[in-house]
Amino acid sequence: MPSLRDLRGTPALPILIGASLMLSLAMGLRQSFGLFMAPAVADLGMAVADYTLAIAVQNLAWGLLQPWSGALVARFGYRPVMLGGTLAYVLGLVVMATASSKYGIWLGAGVLIGLALACTTSSIAMGVAARPVPAALRSSIMGLVSAAGSLGALFSAPLGQALTAGWGWRAGVLGFVLVALAMIPAALVAGRVDRVPMPATRGEAGSAGDALRLAMRSPAYLVMAGAFFICGLQLVFLTTHLPSYLAICGMDPMLSAQALAVIGGFNVLGSLFFGWAGGRWSKPALLGGIYLCRSVALGLYFVMPPTPFGTLVFAAVMGFLWLGVAPLTAGIVVGLFGLRWQPMLSGIAFTSHQIGSFLGAYGGGLLFDALGSYDLAWKLGVGMGLVAGTVQLLAALPGRPGVGRPAVA
Repeated sequence: MPSLRDLRGTPALPILIGASLMLSLAMGLRQSFGLFMAPAVADLGMAVADYTLAIAVQNLAWGLLQPWSGALVARFGYRPVMLGGTLAYVLGLVVMATASSKYGIWLGAGVLIGLALACTTSSIAMGVAARPVPAALRSSIMGLVSAAGSLGALFSAPLGQALTAGWGWRAGVLGFVLVALAMIPAALVAGRVDRVPMPATRGEAGSAGDALRLAMRSPAYLVMAGAFFICGLQLVFLTTHLPSYLAICGMDPMLSAQALAVIGGFNVLGSLFFGWAGGRWSKPALLGGIYLCRSVALGLYFVMPPTPFGTLVFAAVMGFLWLGVAPLTAGIVVGLFGLRWQPMLSGIAFTSHQIGSFLGAYGGGLLFDALGSYDLAWKLGVGMGLVAGTVQLLAALPGRPGVGRPAVA
């Protein structure tokens, strides 16, 4: 059986490093946008819901554009799509940093960053990671790349908080611009994957339309995509509103950055574990377990008064359960439909995730503005998460060990 050591000295290694760096920076920066909410709202005279609408638009644009970026990859290759995404990321941050009203925030942090994420994050990075490696290593490698995607929050959240505290939120965003520029060479190197021949896959659809029709007739795919909606709702509610919630509770502002950094750190462990576990056990069952455990953790945290220690423990638990879904969902799609259509079909499932993200960000802001607290928002998130996790787990019960396992000829 191949091992990770077999990749040393091969063309696959720089490709994987480039994809990991691109994903790490793209995810780390966008996960830290909640740090700018309070100062930007005060500076621009916006309501909380105005800022959270930008994050909601970002997530919705990301989800709606993800299938299209996947289809463009199938036609033109990864490199032009990833490069276009990195340039959109830099432009979006510049527009956000120079915004004079909520409209600039909506365009920069919303539309442009959403477009950028559709071209640089998990669905694309998982496709890059899966192509140049043996099938036996695929799940573990996708877990490694997903783990690298967690590292960006370790430095981006403290960097953004420090710059904002010292020179204002605009300085924090401009600091992110400099970091985002490093995504350009990373995308160039990762784009070498276009030179790697596509492995043959049994039963692979011949066209995008055929692949879509197969997906819409697959119960395993439809359940995964539906549960993905609640995944997005919970996670983006947390990254967007946790800083505000802690500020309301009188916590030190740096605790928000520390919590986001801890989430990023434990993301690494979770991604590695679930990438490894997905190669050995049922991927749908592991997904269901993640959703159930997340919901329990959310409920326990919000039902008790927050403390610095409790917040960091909660962040560690959520971090471990965070990006572990990426190698599992990508692995399910590859196993069901093959490598060629993985970016597109993962992107379609991700659209469901991002509609949930839209509701998590904007709905959380609306409920807070209307009720003056996050009580109803977190209760709804926990309840829906328990339902989604149960359905996903039940869908795995009939015992199909081949679900989510690659069938490469």
